[in-house]
Amino acid sequence: MEEKVLIVDDEQSIVTLLQYNVEKSGFKTDTASDGIEGLHKAATGEFDLIILDLMLPGMEGTEVCKALRQKQIDTPILMLTAKDDEFDKVLGLELGADDYLTKPFSPKEVVARIKAILRRSRKQEGAADQPFIKISDLLIYPQQYEATIKGEPLSFTRKEFELLHYLSKHKGKVLSRDQLLSAVWNYDFVGDTRIVDVHVSHLREKIEPDTKHPVYIKTIRGLGYKMEEPF
Repeated sequence: MEEKVLIVDDEQSIVTLLQYNVEKSGFKTDTASDGIEGLHKAATGEFDLIILDLMLPGMEGTEVCKALRQKQIDTPILMLTAKDDEFDKVLGLELGADDYLTKPFSPKEVVARIKAILRRSRKQEGAADQPFIKISDLLIYPQQYEATIKGEPLSFTRKEFELLHYLSKHKGKVLSRDQLLSAVWNYDFVGDTRIVDVHVSHLREKIEPDTKHPVYIKTIRGLGYKMEEPF
């Protein structure tokens, strides 16, 4: 069965370029020319990936992304923007986008990103290595994207959960910010690791008894982070 990509962009030349190259690579496509139409199609249709422009008429791409994640729609999102701005990049990813490309871009790079995102998505969906991970009072259920602490359910964004899962799978091992960027976001941010710190901060707010003295996710100064079993 062919995988389907939704392209949401108001520049017809960009849409035509993307459609041609994405379909040439074996994917089906559908399109939307504004944020409201894009949100409707993404929420009601079945897509394997969404290419979403940041600046859209009707509703900005960041708001579309935020609305989809609030509806618990976890379709992977590749965000496009004409802005080469670190704030926009971090904001989009914080809201739940899976990857980020700045215009102008190479069609080959877009297709490569799509394939990489879908590869990771399929791997996560098919993961059946263990039904849960237990670290003291923290229980993580990878297949369900769920976790509890002392029996109480926790609420995470997609990326928060993926970061928690990755740290937990490598309990006791120091992981650099670059390693976490590569594993969770599948993208080289050229040294921009602030997104990792932001997500670690969010995780600590949800799982740590005292965020000022974390017992699960430890900062290893100058190196990165490590998940530990609290005593």
